[in-house]
This record gives sequence, structure tokens and C-alpha cells, in this order.
Amino acid sequence: QEVQEDLNKQLFDNLVNFLRRSHSEFQEKTTEWTCRMKSREIPTAALVLGVNVTDHDLTFRSLSEVLQNNVTPYIALLEAKECPGIKNLLQKLMGQLMNCYVDVDSLEDEDNVQVSQNRMRCSMTSLVSWYESVTKKTDSETPRKRRNSSSRPWQSPPVVVVFKDMESFTTKVLQDFIVISSQHIHELPLILIFGIATSPMIIHSLLPHSVSSLLCIELFQSLSSKEHLSTVIDKLLLTAQFPFKLGEKVLQVLINIFLYHDFSVQNFIKGFQLCIVEHFYSQPLSILCCKPVDAKKRVNSLSHNQCENVRRLPSFRRYVESQASEKQIALLTTDSYLKEIIQKLLEDLQVYHENYVSVLRCLHVFTSSLPKYPLGKQIRELHCACLEHQVWETEEYESSLQLARMLNKSDLVTMLQRCVEILLSSSGKEFDKTVEKLKEFLTQFQKLEAEACQEQDVSLSSQKELQKKTDLYHLQKTLLELKESRRSKKLTKFEMLRFEVVEYLDSLVRNYLVPADHKTLHEIVYFNTASVLREHLNAAPRIALHTALNNPYWYLKNQALKSDGGGISNKVPDICIVYKLHLECGRLINLVDWLEAFSTVVTAAEGPNTDSASSAQVDDVIHARFIRAVSELELLGFIKPSKQKTDHVARLTWGGC
Repeated sequence: QEVQEDLNKQLFDNLVNFLRRSHSEFQEKTTEWTCRMKSREIPTAALVLGVNVTDHDLTFRSLSEVLQNNVTPYIALLEAKECPGIKNLLQKLMGQLMNCYVDVDSLEDEDNVQVSQNRMRCSMTSLVSWYESVTKKTDSETPRKRRNSSSRPWQSPPVVVVFKDMESFTTKVLQDFIVISSQHIHELPLILIFGIATSPMIIHSLLPHSVSSLLCIELFQSLSSKEHLSTVIDKLLLTAQFPFKLGEKVLQVLINIFLYHDFSVQNFIKGFQLCIVEHFYSQPLSILCCKPVDAKKRVNSLSHNQCENVRRLPSFRRYVESQASEKQIALLTTDSYLKEIIQKLLEDLQVYHENYVSVLRCLHVFTSSLPKYPLGKQIRELHCACLEHQVWETEEYESSLQLARMLNKSDLVTMLQRCVEILLSSSGKEFDKTVEKLKEFLTQFQKLEAEACQEQDVSLSSQKELQKKTDLYHLQKTLLELKESRRSKKLTKFEMLRFEVVEYLDSLVRNYLVPADHKTLHEIVYFNTASVLREHLNAAPRIALHTALNNPYWYLKNQALKSDGGGISNKVPDICIVYKLHLECGRLINLVDWLEAFSTVVTAAEGPNTDSASSAQVDDVIHARFIRAVSELELLGFIKPSKQKTDHVARLTWGGC
């Protein structure tokens, strides 16, 4: 929430300024507003939010709070599904606005408002009358009551109407509302906000020129969802503040769902929350996934079984194998010694995370400034590459180093300065020497600049001397010397220093950007089970339906529903019986045969009953249950009525899941 507020702050500030500017013109009755009144123009903000529609609700809620705190209490949020006609739109608009005005301190006033809302005819004239009465009442409030009421920035605050999903509104509804509103703009300070997911051109596609000319439109563009996601990953994942981490495969699954499905940051956050729940539920040692302050206490409270779980971790096994034989015996037999080592390893893991994030940001400073982006432009792409494997062994990394060796001096100096700032602000304690080395590089670049100025003066003087030499022999000799020097050209001081800077950056990458799965006890803080995440997030509705209808025990966990073999139990729900029977049929299913089979399964446990009616007659209750089950199966899309035979239905699904 804090990240989203920071990202939207500039956008909301611009909107607030637009509303204030538009409304101040109405209050002051300026010449511009008079012109607008003559042309009946309505101030309109076209807010382009992008195609990530699932994130729009949160944005509009935040915008509503900001406007209520800074501009006006009279805000209405309208959705297309609630406004199929102009009458519904006006009802929704007046209902929300009047609820804004209800005075919670006075029950009598609240009752009056509710009665008037129910009885008042929903029209723009009624809305204007209500607004005039509200503003008059606000003017006549006593100072004491005004302090108790909600803060109102102006004496006559504007009425803001937000169309959350403009593309979904019908053209007729929008046209009628805009035309009607424009006729009352001199009485009602109305301001419109259009929430747009696609392009501002949709306004001109939905509205003819005669209607769009009634709007004074100003465009506002929010940050793209990709930039939003990069900021969220940067603030939440690339930090040592939170001990829980996502593995490379899991992070890639979440990013792929974001890029190829919905562009929704909210859904990414939900997936992240699901990873947290799954990790702490499935990993017995997740109790140690905590901040360093609490880690020591939790390590000391480990039971013998939990110590055995630590010994079974693959990364810890590799660690034990790398130790001397005496330490191996102590680690595998002595719990107290094991706890000391666990405490040390967790501290090392915390230090690794702090250093990893700082060096990753420094590497991103270089890779994002290159003319091409072999490792990706966004830091999330670089992070995934470093988690997946040793990044310095990839071709993309080598290409990035080659491009870095061709950077000019000003770019290199800027990058080094940014790296110094990153390392100084990091919590890692191992970067003092690194910062000194980077500052030394900066000092050398400054010296090179001074020497370059002197060499330039010398070259100018030599050229002047060369021009003075009129003798052909001396001139030819000098030119041959210049040609020979160019052939055997050595690296300049700048090129050597640039090469040294790139090599030093490469050494930092090799030391600090080791993949997390190379670290001992990484299983405690990293969630790597991507398959579980895919099962939860990648919907497979047909498989889920087949599993639920074919084996209801899988979801209900009721022992009575547990079936042995391929038989059909009469204890399962009726729709499960009907579904299993329909799997045994062909393209067309005879309803009479289906009913008899259903009746046989349902009455199987009761045994033969001589006092019952004849077998040709089916019990009415069983018949009703069968009809309901078949209707439910049709609703789910497994069957449909057949036009060939009236007493048959057609099967729609084939094959196994």
C-alpha cells in the first residue's frame, strides 16, 4: 500500500490541481468560466490507467480518499454494470451523493434525507436543488457544528463524478448524461473523471463530435503496470528487511502470469502471499525464517526431530560433506553443536542477502546504461538471471562486459558515482574497501581529464610546428613517424583504466552474486516449489470438475465418500452418480435408461422390497433427484438437449482429463 501511494502521488497531485483550478474558475466567475458556460463545457479528466483492470478498484478507492480529504466530499463512483440506462445512472449518482451529505450527528436529518431520497424524482433538476440546499445549509452552519462536520475545503465544493470503466458504458447513456449535465453547468459545478483502460481515443469513438465538444478534456497518464511491478519487486523482494524469499522458478511463474495474463500487480501480490502461506505450511523448518533478532532464540528452542530435519536438507548435507571427519561426526550426532552451526549459517545467509542486493543494484546501474540489454533492462530480469545460475558464465553477461568496455568517460564516472551511493546506503559491512576503490577510480578519471587538457595543448603546438616546416624532407619524415606510431598504437591510459573498472566490477559479481541455492540452509528462507504454485494459480476448470464429480472425496474429505475401485457408490451426491453413468454412454444418452440406472444405484443398498410398487414405476423422489442432477450437469456444460430425439440428450465432453 505504501509503494502504491508513492507511485500514485504525482498522478493524484496533478488531478487535485486540475480540480482546484477548474473549480476556482467556477467560484470566481472568471471570463474563462463564462466562456465555458456559454459553450456549456464540462471540465473532464481522462485518466488512462492501463489494461490491468483488476488494479483499478484500489486506485479509484485511493483517489476517492485523496479527493475527499483535499477537494470535495461529493464524489460518486459509477460502474457500467450498475448503470444500464440514464435513469439508473441518475439514481446511483444521487444515492451516493446524498449519502455523502448525511449528518451522522443528527438522526432527524438522516431520516429526512432518506425519505427525500426515496421520494425525490431522479433528475438533474432535483440534483441541482439538492446541491443548492446543501450549500446553503453549509453556509448557515454554526462554527461549532462546522468543526464537528467533515472538512470542506471550499464554500461550494464541486461534484465529482467518476466513470470507473468508461469503455463499458453504452454510448447512449454517456451522451444523454453529458448533454443533460451541460445544460445545468452554470448551476452545478460538475467535474467528470473518465477511467480509461485502453486509449484516450475511446472518448471520440464512443461520443460524436456534438457531445465531445461539450467536454473540456485534460489527459492524465498513470504509470505502466510494468513499472509498477518493477517498483514492487524492488521494494519488497530485493531487500534484506524481509527474511522470506522467492526462488527463481517461483518468481518466474508469477512474472509470467503477470506478463501473459492480466498485468495485475494485485494478483502478483496475492500470488506472493500464497507463496508465504504455502512455505510456512509445508516447510517444517520455516520457524527459522525470521529476523536475526529472533533467530537465536528459535534456534535454541529446536527439538531433536527438528534438528534431524535440518540434517536432511540437501544443502546441509553438502556442507557436512565438505567438513573434516571430526566435525562431520559432531554435526550428525550432537544437537548443541549443530545449533551453534545453524546460528552461524543463518547469520551468513543474512549477510549474503545484504551484499547480494547491493551488488545487484550496482550491476544493474551498468547493464541498464548499455546501448543494448543482453541481461534485460529491468532489475527483476537481472535478479532472475542471477538466481537461475552463475550469471558470469552466460553469454549475455559476456556481451554486457564487452559493451561496458566501450563506454565513454562521462558515463563511467556517472555509474561509479551511483555505485558509491548504493554501497554507502547499504547495510552490508564489507563494502568499505570497495567504496574506497571506487572513489580511487573516480580520482584517477579526474587526473586523466586534467592530463588530457595538457596533451591537447601539446598536440596543438606540435601541429603548428609541423605547419611551419616547409622542407619536404622533414615533412615527409614527420608524417612517416606519425604513421608508424599509429600502427603500433598502445592502449591509452583511459582505456586501461576503463578495462580495470570493468574487471573490478566482474570480481564483485563473482564474489557476491552467487545463486542462492549454492548457500547452506537456503531451503529455510526460499520457496522453490513452483509446481504447487502452478496448481493454485493456473486454472484448469475441466480437470477440477472431473475430479470433483468422479471422486468427491478428493475435496470433501468425507470417509463415507471414499470409493474402492471403479464402482459407483450411492452415498455420493446425485450429480456424481449421474456424471459417472454418463461417462459410460455414447454420443446420445437415453433419458429413460439413464433414469433406470440411476434408480438402481440409489436403491442398491436398500435390497429387494416385496411391498414396493412395481418395477415399471419409479419413485417420485428419485425421479425428482434425477431431474435436478441432470439439470445441474447441463448447467455445467456436459450435456445438452438433442433435436434428433426428444427423449435423448447429447453428450458434449470426450476423452480423459
